[in-house]
This record gives sequence, C-alpha cells and structure tokens, in this order.
Amino acid sequence: MVQSAPYQVYAIGDQGITLDYGGEMSESVNSKIFQLYKVLKEWQPDAVLDIIPAYHSISLIYDLMKIKKLAGSYTAFQFLEMKLKLMEATIADATGELITRKIDIPVCYDASLGPDLQELAMAHQLTEETFIKIHVQQVYRVYMIGFMPGFAYMGCVDQRIMSPRKANPRTYVPAGSVGIAGSQTGIYPFDSPGGWQIIGQTPLLLFDANNESPTYLEPGDEVRFHQISLNEFHHLKNKSS
Repeated sequence: MVQSAPYQVYAIGDQGITLDYGGEMSESVNSKIFQLYKVLKEWQPDAVLDIIPAYHSISLIYDLMKIKKLAGSYTAFQFLEMKLKLMEATIADATGELITRKIDIPVCYDASLGPDLQELAMAHQLTEETFIKIHVQQVYRVYMIGFMPGFAYMGCVDQRIMSPRKANPRTYVPAGSVGIAGSQTGIYPFDSPGGWQIIGQTPLLLFDANNESPTYLEPGDEVRFHQISLNEFHHLKNKSS
C-alpha cells in the first residue's frame, strides 16, 4: 500500500502555490518549513517573486510567463509542484540540528510602555515582577513573519502568562510594542492598530526598508528578551532614531 504524502500542494490564485503540512503550530513541523525555506531560497530563480513561510506551510508567488519558460511541456503549477515535492523529499529530518540565529532583544516593561502588564499580572495572580521574569526566561522561536512587514509570530509563551487577545483592539499601538496573544508573543514593527496585550516596548527598529534584509527577525530565529530600565530605553531609542 502506497503511503500518502504528509502534506498537500495546492494553487493559490493563478500565480501562487502552497505546500501545507496542516495541523497545529508545531516546532517540528515549523523546522521542516524552515529547512524547506532555506533550500528554496538557494534555488530561487527570477521567476519566483516571493517565498512565504508560515506555521506549517510555505508558498511561492511567481511570474506566470517566466515560469512557463522554465516549465517546458508542463504547466507552471505542475512544474512548481514537482519542484516542491522534490525539495521536500531532500530536506533533513526536522529533529536534526538546525543552524538558527540567536537574537537578544531589550525590552522596557515600564507601565508607560506596557499598558496591559498590571492587569494581566493581576489576572494571573502574579506580581508584575514575576510576570516579567517568566516572559524573559523563555526562548521563543520565530514561526513566521506576517500581519505586517517585520511582525514576527513567536512561541511559545509559558502557560502561566498565556493571555487572550483584547476584546476591543486599540486603534493605535506604538512601534516596538511587545505583546502577548494566546500562546504567542510578538513585536509591532510599525505604529498600527492592534489587539495584542501590550506588556512592554523595545527600542530596536524591527523593519528597515533601506537594509538588504529589511526585517530584523526571520523565520527560525531563536529570541530571548532581557529587561531594561526606562532610562536605558530612551537612550537606545535615541541612538537608533
């Protein structure tokens, strides 16, 4: 009996294709996505405009006419489907060693920058100091970049401080705000509306269009936060502006 592949490949519109493992957010599955992303980036021809990794899927956005020139007798979809399946078959077991970047991010948890911290700490029957300690002691994996350029979805938050999104999102969240939503933590790269629970802010610039790699964080990164004072925050903020 032939065993079916542990993923699906399907079209997204007429110039996109996705390989999807399905299921819940999982580090092992996301590791496969990260490995596949690296292999695809090494191969990426001009005809492939973008490669988008997510929790358990990866998508290619392509120029239809250019792909047709590479596809020979196959359709553009058939050609890219074969390419995805071939590369998926060659990636190493996701339990193997992966080369990831380790990123340290300074965060100020002062009440002026973390408006939801006090309320969340009370809801979890923790002191603010304990809540912060729990947040900074965890190593977070960047599962994907989405929502807006440079917004990294990171997990997993310790169960003791997991918190739902706000029932009524804010119309304004400052750039650099560090938030929690469910089992994830993330940083807003721009001023924007948002519904995550804001517990602090980093002075770092999370997106810079002038850089060759504009996003500060990338899928597969391992992130740790460390606490800084309000004075340190303003000093670092002024240096980066």
